[in-house]
Amino acid sequence: MDKLYWLDQIKLQDRAEVGDKAFYLSRVMQRGYPVVRGFVVSAEILRQFLENLNSSESLIADLPYSSLHLDVANWRQLQQVAGRLRQEIITANVPPQWVSAIFKAAREWPTGCLIFRPTLAVSTTTQVKANVSGLLESVFCHCDHEDIALALKRTWSQLFRARSLLYWQRTGINLQQINLAVLVQPVENAIASGVFNANSSGWEIKATWGLGIAIAHGEVLPDVYYIQKETGVVLEQHLGNKMLAYRVDNETPLTVSQHVQKSVLTPDHTCLVAYLLEEFQQKQYALQEEYLQQVIALGNQLASELGKEFTIKWTIAQETPNTKLYITQVLAPQSVIPNMHFIKGLGAAGGRIMATAHVIINSQKKPEQLPKGVILIIPTITPDWLPLLQQVAGIITEQGGLTSHAAILARELGLVAVVSATSATTLIKTGERLLVDGDRGEVYRIRGDGNGEMGRGGQREKGRRGEGEKERGEENFLFPYSPAPPSLHPITPYSSMNATQLLVNLSQSNLIEQVQNLPVDGVGLLRSELMILTILEGQHPNSWVLSGRQIELLERWSEQIMQFARAFAPRPVFYRSLDWRSQDLPSLSDDMQFSPQSMLGERGTFSYLRNPAVFELELKALATVQQAGYSNIHLLLPFVRTVEEFVFCRRKVEQAGLNEVSQFQLWMMAEVPSVLFLLPEYVKAGVAGISIGTNDLTQLLLGVDREHGQLAKVFDERQPAVMGAIAQLIQMAQSAGIPCSICGQAPAIYPEIIDKLVQWGITSISVEPEAVARTYQAIARAEKRLILEVARRELGEGKWKSGRLKE
Repeated sequence: MDKLYWLDQIKLQDRAEVGDKAFYLSRVMQRGYPVVRGFVVSAEILRQFLENLNSSESLIADLPYSSLHLDVANWRQLQQVAGRLRQEIITANVPPQWVSAIFKAAREWPTGCLIFRPTLAVSTTTQVKANVSGLLESVFCHCDHEDIALALKRTWSQLFRARSLLYWQRTGINLQQINLAVLVQPVENAIASGVFNANSSGWEIKATWGLGIAIAHGEVLPDVYYIQKETGVVLEQHLGNKMLAYRVDNETPLTVSQHVQKSVLTPDHTCLVAYLLEEFQQKQYALQEEYLQQVIALGNQLASELGKEFTIKWTIAQETPNTKLYITQVLAPQSVIPNMHFIKGLGAAGGRIMATAHVIINSQKKPEQLPKGVILIIPTITPDWLPLLQQVAGIITEQGGLTSHAAILARELGLVAVVSATSATTLIKTGERLLVDGDRGEVYRIRGDGNGEMGRGGQREKGRRGEGEKERGEENFLFPYSPAPPSLHPITPYSSMNATQLLVNLSQSNLIEQVQNLPVDGVGLLRSELMILTILEGQHPNSWVLSGRQIELLERWSEQIMQFARAFAPRPVFYRSLDWRSQDLPSLSDDMQFSPQSMLGERGTFSYLRNPAVFELELKALATVQQAGYSNIHLLLPFVRTVEEFVFCRRKVEQAGLNEVSQFQLWMMAEVPSVLFLLPEYVKAGVAGISIGTNDLTQLLLGVDREHGQLAKVFDERQPAVMGAIAQLIQMAQSAGIPCSICGQAPAIYPEIIDKLVQWGITSISVEPEAVARTYQAIARAEKRLILEVARRELGEGKWKSGRLKE
């Protein structure tokens, strides 16, 4: 355990590791409000614990990466799986050094009773608001090694209760998106505890004797006070029904009846005692006038910062020699929590970056250069912005979805990105200091120094882009700019060591050095349209041809392709020929007339039929690379609508002499839905392999523009129609005897679908460099699971046959 996160030291960047409950308390505490001291055992500790569970069962061995494909409607299976998972956690051993670290920190407190409070952060790529109130409960324990270990495991195990698993499935939250930390605080006896609820109509205070657990468990009907928010005057008050209360267990002798109450009402392994209140206490209000006024005064102070609507939980601790009012929980709209995010979008490229904002109102007016290391805020981004993006540290766009140009470019360049951030260009001003969270899709305005320490464990990590500093989590390696994780170092760079090949999507030659030694089997998608942007000098390729500069362009083009062929040889490089719409490149002049209002545009192979000159030049560039001795280059045709289009392109390939190299393969993208019906005809026409482009396939199957961020919930590659189409394409390719790859964003965004891809028999998976680590691990786990299932099935059949022979 590297560190504990103390409430008074938690930084803005720590939110994902400490969870929302602890994070909000830390924000309030650091602004001077009374909060019970405490520290957080981070979500990373739980991930390490689950990774090290020693079990041969695939269900357990896959944690914490398993997608837990459960039929939640099957209550028996749900209960069995939940019970098995929780049992595995409870019986496992917590590393002694972790327990010692918690014990050493907690024993400094004067009380011997601790509360372990689950504090959750859910990272979602869609704008789903997860309400986990009441889903996970606090655990109490004595401050000793054995009880601490058990309390930690009991808290963690709640993540896998049947009702929790049901909730995650119903809300579409994957286990990988859940960060569960544990807030540890001392528990002292309380005179009274309760809830302060503020809303637009007024304030309400609920109170009971002792600790607030009686209200949380619904074991009492608390006293209720209605307060006029403008004056703090008590308008009404109603005496509750309070028969019992909770206090910290100590050495004071208990009566027989109290022992009975403890055994019945108080769980085992806890430091609390539930006791019956005397009759006179039941008839009294829990809050004396002075304490009531303290709670009202605290609420009034918080209202000035948190606004009209918020909720806090409070307790009046029975400290010696005085009493003190403490806040134990804060529930408020995130926008009003001090230093909380003020813009919510879609997290398109993971990580966190702190830098200065640079706002551009009009995407059509592209500047000659951008300040180095800034966060670019812009309505939308088209591919021709790519050269400028080399200078920035992060991107925020008002438009676009998870497969938009901004998202794809950011993931390849290793930039943090948030898309579909409504009104970002008007809410943010140039020069403001921002923190962008690309995992959660949130943008924070930083005041003062912004708690500027970045990185896990409070370590500051300099970004490669000047001013910007980027946090890199252990589960999210940005491979272009960081070494492979320890688990991958022994692997020969020229192989992923999995049966399913792992390929990488690329376009920028300046990333080759960082990427070429990754454990990948080649380049599954070399995006030509992005690759050549740096050599076009702002002119469309057609303009080069018309102006007679095709020889110069051919030399530049060939050299660009050759850099990739040379770096990855003998591994294959699948070069996808040009595929762009005129509206994607507004800054490139072109004498050809297109339909700028068309969502699809005259793109892909259809554009080659209309104007073959650029395609022919492209084929000459590939032939030049072959003539230089590189036989590992292959051609991938984009957006093929008909067999006739493919035949036209195949003939052009033959005329260019590319098929004279025996290793050369002509593939096509499987992204236009007609391929589901025409693949056998394409194979007869000469297709040697297909690569499924999930971005276009999804938008065409579902009728959703991939650039439309507001429809992000609808644009989901996991939708049954899309998954069914992918399964059908893999099966058809197997029947035709050709390889089938997948190079869209789906495996990187939703790694849980890799299980299905491997099970269906996908030949290879191609992802952005930043997703190589988690994709490699996901493929390895999926193949291991498949092998285990086959072995168990064969073992079962062997036992059955053995039994039959004995008969």
